[in-house]
Amino acid sequence: MSDPYETTEAHLERLLGRALNSFDLPDQLVERIGTALAHSSALHSSHHSSVTGLHHETYRHTYLLADGEAVSLWELAHRAPGASALRHEVFADKEELGLAVDRLFGEEYDLSAAELASYAALADDDGPEHDLAVLGALFARPTLPRQRRTYAVDDSADHARRVLRRAENADRPGPAVARLLTSAYAHQITQAFGSRQCLSDGRDAGFTLYEHAFVLLDGTECSLWEVEHTATPDGRHMCEVYASERAAREAMEVRARVR
Repeated sequence: MSDPYETTEAHLERLLGRALNSFDLPDQLVERIGTALAHSSALHSSHHSSVTGLHHETYRHTYLLADGEAVSLWELAHRAPGASALRHEVFADKEELGLAVDRLFGEEYDLSAAELASYAALADDDGPEHDLAVLGALFARPTLPRQRRTYAVDDSADHARRVLRRAENADRPGPAVARLLTSAYAHQITQAFGSRQCLSDGRDAGFTLYEHAFVLLDGTECSLWEVEHTATPDGRHMCEVYASERAAREAMEVRARVR
């Protein structure tokens, strides 16, 4: 019987192990994070372009240390056009992350300054108090109230179309929702449920829940809830999309039989 929740020690080891530049992190910082009692990971931004082939995501990993303080590491996952594997880099602060985005994508894809700023922009509330508030979700049920949204004006209608297109569940949102989202002009992606490993039908399976929130031309908001999991007969990665958080979480419960 395995523990359904990844330990903070295992999470940090996995993060540093996949990062190509983990050796650039200060030794003192890595040693401090090694004392962490808990962690929380959240998707900060995501950009996928069918035109340029650009694919990258940024994540914030926050750790509650044994001395009561909280620190964050910033992860950049990116894939070059035509490549099959993601490359990972990790940074100690948001400025380094922004420089990495500029270095990797600024000239190669001829992105504008506004685009680079939107991809690398971080939440306004990024101090220690925010870190501790994020970590509070690890010890509380239900989760903390949602923070103020920060929407990015992008090709949001196309993003909504791609989210719905990759959904494999028969009860995914139908044509009415698809038509409604053709008027989306801004969106935000947040991780509502961190990656969780469990046993499903005797096999290891991972689950992650994302909220894709959209702003429509009439000012209203609409969300799609995407479940990514590997609870499939052959262990392959699968995406399901639902119109409500409740439906998405119920689907996760059905597929995750933790033993």
